[in-house]
Amino acid sequence: MNIINESIVGDLVAQDYRTASVFKSHGIDFCCKGNRSIEEVCEKENIDSEILINELITAQHSVDSSSNDYQSWDLDLLADYIEKKHHRYVQKTIPELRAYLHKVAKVHGQRHPELIEIENLFNDSSHELLNHMQKEERILFPYIKQMVEKENIQEKLPKPHFGTVQNPIQMMKHEHENEGDRFRRISELSNNYNPPMDACTTYRVAFSLLKEFEEDLHLHIHLENNILFPGAIVKEKSL
Repeated sequence: MNIINESIVGDLVAQDYRTASVFKSHGIDFCCKGNRSIEEVCEKENIDSEILINELITAQHSVDSSSNDYQSWDLDLLADYIEKKHHRYVQKTIPELRAYLHKVAKVHGQRHPELIEIENLFNDSSHELLNHMQKEERILFPYIKQMVEKENIQEKLPKPHFGTVQNPIQMMKHEHENEGDRFRRISELSNNYNPPMDACTTYRVAFSLLKEFEEDLHLHIHLENNILFPGAIVKEKSL
């Protein structure tokens, strides 16, 4: 894939997930704010676009056996994968992380008051994410799967109660952006998940798990914003 200044960040990652590591290393949001061009992000982050493009090209030629070609997947398979892998991970990890963060904030919050804000931000995020995923599983994903089914058996697609798939998608993307902002703040407060010298084992485990949670969320949102949602809009128009 030819990479130029006008290339859209989210499209590049959708075509080849190996490029995600380059954007991460420069602190560039490829999931919630993936609709920006190389030129735009370089100007905002004060990065030499030629250097960034060369790094992206190098990443494209690297060997990564763990990278899946999500772009080639059928939409119903991708929706199912997101639900079973990422939604379940979020549901499983939230109680564990809440417990760690509460304990750490209670014990270390006086010396490190940022821990109290981190706990509050994560609690807000976890509440919103659980509601968000429920809406996807009950409304948006079943409609996407129905579109694939109707296309396969060549039947007419009934009009959904929400009018067009673009309406719930816009709502989901707005909620994704809110979570992206929240986790950027958590990352700042935690010094990019680097615990201080006086951190105990629980403190370190909490930050490690929080970092893992954010990384999973980035891939989760990327798969939806940059692959599943655009594919659903195209499919609905074709039907």
